[in-house]
Amino acid sequence: MNRDELAYYLALNLCPGIGPVGFRKIIESENFNISRLLHSSTTELSALGLNSQQIAALRNPPQKIIDDAIAWQESSENHHLLVLNDDNYPLLLKEINDAPPILYGLGNLQLLNSPQIAMIGSRNCSPGGASTAYEFANFLAKAGLTITSGMAMGIDTHAHQGALDATGNTIAVIGTGIDRIYPSRNKKLAYQIAEQGLIISEFPLGTAPHSENFPKRNRVISGLCLGTLVVEATRKSGSLITAHSCIEQGREVFAIPGSIHNPQAKGCHQLIRQGAKLVEQASDIIDDIGSLLGFIAQQPEQENIYEPAQLDEEYQQLLENIGYDPVTIETLVQRCSLTIAQLSSMLLILELNDHIKSAPGGLYVRC
Repeated sequence: MNRDELAYYLALNLCPGIGPVGFRKIIESENFNISRLLHSSTTELSALGLNSQQIAALRNPPQKIIDDAIAWQESSENHHLLVLNDDNYPLLLKEINDAPPILYGLGNLQLLNSPQIAMIGSRNCSPGGASTAYEFANFLAKAGLTITSGMAMGIDTHAHQGALDATGNTIAVIGTGIDRIYPSRNKKLAYQIAEQGLIISEFPLGTAPHSENFPKRNRVISGLCLGTLVVEATRKSGSLITAHSCIEQGREVFAIPGSIHNPQAKGCHQLIRQGAKLVEQASDIIDDIGSLLGFIAQQPEQENIYEPAQLDEEYQQLLENIGYDPVTIETLVQRCSLTIAQLSSMLLILELNDHIKSAPGGLYVRC
């Protein structure tokens, strides 16, 4: 695609009131010709479904935004602009009705058509949820799947990091301009993903993190992937929006169950009741989608991340009394008949050896 054609596509995408569905309808119209777009008559543009306000906007496009986008693409071989009808546009994403007209990409563009699994969940995840996200992503990346998420804090961050640490592939779909890092605390992670994986956005350069952008971003995460895994989510979590987008797009939804007392698990339980597939280990996902991939992934040996190393009898009994729900030291006093001083020492040893983690509110949970 030459520079002028790309500029015309950008102008059409920036035209108010068209949106992804309208954009697709226009470019797939029988009489559409991108090279004549800005030189067409009012009658010809009206025949494409454009109203008078849109025609006026198209004749006077935001030229600086267009020039900046093209200059950004031309400034590095790792900068990419993809139009919906481009040969490199991801095939699965193109299947959804409201696929983004333009994608901005930073990194390895070839990953867009690699087999992907979305991993999503709570921003305020539990220590156990963080560990699960990391371990699942690490395993699945080693098995050959690209881990796709939203680069948010919490589950997203741990999923991306698990893939990166496996020297695997990961894609971050963001809700800002490709030149903005959000949240700022993930600056280092963003650089890692850009170097080793791919960051994509449908929003123009400079777009700030407006709240309405993130539900739009979520449909892209699910649209790129064979399935979506929800690791942890409350009943009101934005992750459920992504899961429902996945269902509407005809893709698989997986959910990891948790404690009935953990509010971060209730969204997963809700999805399972609605038909999501319950997942207990990462290999369950490979087994389920292997036929869709057309190959049997080389599965790495999966460790049981919940099984502690050998402990003496006293520490093993304490670990059993902690269970799998967050628990206070006062509750453990009642369960174990030990003093707070004795428990404090033992809990510190368990934490130093990665058997438990301390959580906000004076709680302890097993790793």
